[in-house]
Amino acid sequence: MPISPRLISLATAVPENAIPQEVAIKHAGEIFAISHGGAERIAPIFRNAAIENRYASAPVEWFLRPHTFSDRNDLFLETSVKLLAEASDKALAEAGLTHADIDVIVTICSTGIATPALDARLMQVRPFRSDVQRLPVFGLGCAGGVLGLSRAGAMAKAEEGSRVLLLVVELCTITFRQGDKSKSMMVATALFGDGAAAAVISCRDEYADKPTLGVCAEHTWPDSLDVMGWDVADDGLKVLFSRDIPALMRNDFRPVITQFLAGQGLTLADIDRFVCHPGGAKVLDALEDVFGVPEGSLVGSREILRTHGNMSAVTVLFVLRRTLDAGETGRFLLTTLGPGFTAGMMLIENPV
Repeated sequence: MPISPRLISLATAVPENAIPQEVAIKHAGEIFAISHGGAERIAPIFRNAAIENRYASAPVEWFLRPHTFSDRNDLFLETSVKLLAEASDKALAEAGLTHADIDVIVTICSTGIATPALDARLMQVRPFRSDVQRLPVFGLGCAGGVLGLSRAGAMAKAEEGSRVLLLVVELCTITFRQGDKSKSMMVATALFGDGAAAAVISCRDEYADKPTLGVCAEHTWPDSLDVMGWDVADDGLKVLFSRDIPALMRNDFRPVITQFLAGQGLTLADIDRFVCHPGGAKVLDALEDVFGVPEGSLVGSREILRTHGNMSAVTVLFVLRRTLDAGETGRFLLTTLGPGFTAGMMLIENPV
């Protein structure tokens, strides 16, 4: 019997432009003040987001000028390939592998358009084999971190002896549209950051001591397409957020989690660590209610939110990297919620 997929390595990367939240507040006050009741009403929204810093694909001055969809996508392509090259180099080095050792590449992204896909573009600047299999996936949004691990694990099981490279990149900040004064745009401006992650996954025998990717499941609620996602505008992707997301989670997520765990003969009490996508401070408050843990318990998720903001699909992988770096072991429950409206859930066993 083949062993389960294992997480051999996991690495992250961010752009070089750091934007402290206080800088974002200053400029947001200038942009949104008229439409949202003055700068004094806007600042608390940003400060209550529990974010101190995020990294962006361009300096703050870039966001103060209008841009076409083409401008944004050019920046998306340039920055995405650069970040994926950095993250994949680090993940391969951590695994003791070369680019030529990779058999399959799974790429997750929802913040730009790339045809040829990002993996093909990365192959132009890194020496992957010409016969590497490629699976680019678009549209999973924030759920893409966990579901990406699931897809990569499935590929590792399907291709016996293979080594799969998972690539995840999201450049959420470039979706800022100066002319959009909506509440959703303001909330996104308070939350969004950019980043990338890369992971090597394999079922090969020599990796039996690595963290095990366990069962993954997803749940898509009916009549929920308007909860989260993008609309397409002439000047870029227009963010769509429902203000009811925390309430939806409190009311509807617990039964989904309970059923998922019950299928594995588990309950929430059997989980040693919760590794959650931090959509925002209110989302983390709701998750702690769902899991029945004390307020502030999701330390890793809150720390990544504070230092990097919401990077969509990438964020949960930053939280997982932090959890592993902290030496945490046992059974992890990874959760994400993304467009669909869809929950992604995965169990990971990290041995002592």
